[in-house]
Amino acid sequence: MKKHIYLAFALLFASFVSFNAHAQGCVAIRSTGNACMLAHADSTDHPQWVLTTSARYFKSFRHYSGTTENKERLVQHTEVINHTASLDINLTRILNDRWSIMIDLPIISNARSSLYEHGLINGANKFNQRHSMHSFGIGDLRVAAYRWLFDPKTSARGNVQLGLGIKLPTGDYKYEDYWYNVGPNGSKELRPVDQSIQLGDGGTGFTVEANTYYNLTHNFGVYGNFYYLINPREQNGVRTYRETLSPRLANEAIMSVPDQYMARGGVSYAINGLVRGLTAAAGARLEGIPVHDLVGGSGDFRRPGYVWSIEPSISYSSGKFGFFVSVPVALSRNRTQSVTDKAYSAATGTFARGDAAFADYSVNAGISFKF
Repeated sequence: MKKHIYLAFALLFASFVSFNAHAQGCVAIRSTGNACMLAHADSTDHPQWVLTTSARYFKSFRHYSGTTENKERLVQHTEVINHTASLDINLTRILNDRWSIMIDLPIISNARSSLYEHGLINGANKFNQRHSMHSFGIGDLRVAAYRWLFDPKTSARGNVQLGLGIKLPTGDYKYEDYWYNVGPNGSKELRPVDQSIQLGDGGTGFTVEANTYYNLTHNFGVYGNFYYLINPREQNGVRTYRETLSPRLANEAIMSVPDQYMARGGVSYAINGLVRGLTAAAGARLEGIPVHDLVGGSGDFRRPGYVWSIEPSISYSSGKFGFFVSVPVALSRNRTQSVTDKAYSAATGTFARGDAAFADYSVNAGISFKF
């Protein structure tokens, strides 16, 4: 019984810590994989492999500046609409009841529909030419190592896991598609797609994680996870063409390589009276892009911001197989001032802050096999 409860916790953690591509919509949080706790320390007393595949889909379309929704965008049909679907393939090697290593590779498909990137006529954008751009391919690969801090044999009710990893720039960070009516005589041109649907960020980064759980009773427990990606590279050299839209955006001509973060926590209940191995959970989730990176510069173009979500989920585990489904629903969204927004505001005396499109919710589902 205890073993089934632990495995259910593990599958829930795996689904929640998943960083699938662009979780914020235009706030470009990229996929870095199902991070941790794919197997509970007390349920793995011998070396083994765990294969997890998880899919995610969302549609972002609600524009925010700060915490204020720009509702007129929907009324005027000028909103940017991003559709993102991703599949993370995650392979974890359990070395013993304390140590494990993980490798994760995302496969990403994006579609972006907008007006402002198309429809330039004689140098002026009439905002009446809606077209779509797409990107498809692998994202940034991540490798990480994890260790339970306390001996599982003496810490059965609760434990803390720490993880360190490296993110490699394997995803295409200068993916191109056609911009319409931007060339001479209204022709289309092949240009880099928007930062929010690029497959990678172009930087080598380092990840820090902390994951914890505590069983309050035989069936009821609490959990928490923290993740931070450090990207030392300031910008990747890819042109955004934003400077062609307005002189105010001259300092946003090149794409930034931002940090990203996630924190979450909640409660979980094993519903063994209904179906053995079935667990339900609910919690809060915070994820976003910071204004300032921990290491390196923070200039050039980024859309910093964050979203608070409530995250209900359900999971099932039986022996070597398990699956999970979760649906984070956004409660609060905030597109914060970027470094370049602040620089423009200081230079002109006029407050400036860009906007970003956010999703109402996302759908996550996955399966896991131990062998």
